[in-house]
Amino acid sequence: MRTISTVSVTRRGALAGTLVLASVATGMLAGCSGQSGSGDGSRPLRVAMELAYPPFEGKDDAGNPSGVSVTFMQDFAEAYGYDLSIENVSFDGLIPSLQTGQADAVMSSITITDEREEEVDFTDPYAVAQLAILAGANSGVESAEDLNQSDKTVAVKTGSTGDVYATKHLTNAEILRLADESACVTEVVQGRADGFLYDQLTIYRNNQANPDTTKAVFIPFQDPEYWGIAVASGNDELREELNSFIAESKENGEFDRLTDTYLADEKAAFDELGFRWFFDFDEDNNEDEA
Repeated sequence: MRTISTVSVTRRGALAGTLVLASVATGMLAGCSGQSGSGDGSRPLRVAMELAYPPFEGKDDAGNPSGVSVTFMQDFAEAYGYDLSIENVSFDGLIPSLQTGQADAVMSSITITDEREEEVDFTDPYAVAQLAILAGANSGVESAEDLNQSDKTVAVKTGSTGDVYATKHLTNAEILRLADESACVTEVVQGRADGFLYDQLTIYRNNQANPDTTKAVFIPFQDPEYWGIAVASGNDELREELNSFIAESKENGEFDRLTDTYLADEKAAFDELGFRWFFDFDEDNNEDEA
């Protein structure tokens, strides 16, 4: 088993900057090289992310961690006196990284589900998302139900909520499970799959990148999904600190600043299309009042 290497992240201002653990059985891959840590060094904080989902979790041109989640954790670490390092972990290794003590927290656009809550503890939600379909331009797919046919192939990222939805609701279709979203997109673009289920932002971006071979089907066929930060079961101190910072961020404009820095174009597109934004919890408040 190779030594795990981590990425210490410097917070370069409020909005600047932003191992692979496939499983315990398959061993670790070395992480990216990085920068010196932030905070006073008294409390190390190792945060696992799959750096393959920009602009939430990605890398800059120099290969350093970058994105919404990276900057959010940099700001949290500075506020609470942590020395932050980012661990680049494959998606299916994120929860195991907590369970094996390789990471203290996971922030990687992970949906809070009952199944995952049996394995780890989650913070309060910090973002909300919904699924959408990247359909083949000539697939005839206009809804989720159109995919639930014996002659349809649905691509999903293994372990994602799209995978969960397809397994439960698209029982007549052939489900093609792949390791990452880019592979799923390729299947649709090349006509080997009729649709790919994933979050609206990913579907929107890949439709923009492949306008001739795909179409985006934005239909609210699933209840909203809530993203949370995961910690090891029983780590109440860290979870409560994160909850406090999330609550503050919803009030002090932190999420607006992150949107302006990383997601301005997407926010404008979502507004035009009438989609609910990732950091818009007003709809939930209205439902509660009703």
